[in-house]
Amino acid sequence: MRGPAAGTRQGPGCRACAPAGNLQLMSRHVAIVTDSTAYLPHRTMERHGITAVPLTVVLGDQALEEGTEISTRALAQALTKRRPVTTSRPSPQVFAETYRRVAESGARGIVSLHLSGELSGTYDAAVLAAREAPVPVRVVDTGMVAMALGFCALAAAETAEAGGTVDEAVTAAEKRAAGTSAYFYVDTLDYLRRGGRIGAAQALLGSALAVKPLLSLDGGRIELLEKVRTASKAIARLEELAAERAGGAEVDIAVHHLAAPERAAALADRLRERVPGLGELHVSEVGAVIGAHTGPGLLGAVVSPR
Repeated sequence: MRGPAAGTRQGPGCRACAPAGNLQLMSRHVAIVTDSTAYLPHRTMERHGITAVPLTVVLGDQALEEGTEISTRALAQALTKRRPVTTSRPSPQVFAETYRRVAESGARGIVSLHLSGELSGTYDAAVLAAREAPVPVRVVDTGMVAMALGFCALAAAETAEAGGTVDEAVTAAEKRAAGTSAYFYVDTLDYLRRGGRIGAAQALLGSALAVKPLLSLDGGRIELLEKVRTASKAIARLEELAAERAGGAEVDIAVHHLAAPERAAALADRLRERVPGLGELHVSEVGAVIGAHTGPGLLGAVVSPR
């Protein structure tokens, strides 16, 4: 018997599909699905039983699955050589197959958490597949990306493991998303402009003034936050923003990079010293999908209160 599916969007502009109702399911029957842009460590996903659906990176005439068929090094080399790189969402068929497999493993309800619908059509593909899933599926547009999304998936998984219902797992993810902030430094706005993730006027302004941009996630969109004159000052400001956002609260932090491991390690060390309420600190290179839109040199900080 096929259950109803629901899709909910987090934050401004959210919209909902047909409600799934309150599924009073025990933890072992609630499964968590996300997508490859969550960039959760593999061991963490295994420990919490989280399934990630891969997005696709199109490199020249090759369509490659993120996380399995293309390395970030190959991506960085392609971008440096200005080879055409685009990305695409998973198809509804891929989601349908994932939901079927998860249901066959014993799940009686699924929470499917995805990157911002302002950045990708992944949420819409998941909603289409959820309508035909063999068990009820709640699909949520978190408005997040990278470990900002990953922390939402972890919150949902931990709630399910503690015996929470599907609705309670969704609420935990939405609460985590509402409190999470993400800041990014990029060497140039050109990659974001090419992919349509930031306005051409903003990108051209940054280039004309020869400034280094700081970006943030705002309403599910990537917005230009500040313009700083040099890379070193921009990275120092990124650290300041993350430390200010953390304050004295208990927070988890993720530091992301693309082809900039030394920058990331140094930033992580400084935040470890500056944030008294630090819980988990993740340092990781972003995957090909986000990297294709930011370019080499990306440095990011995600601050997520517990």
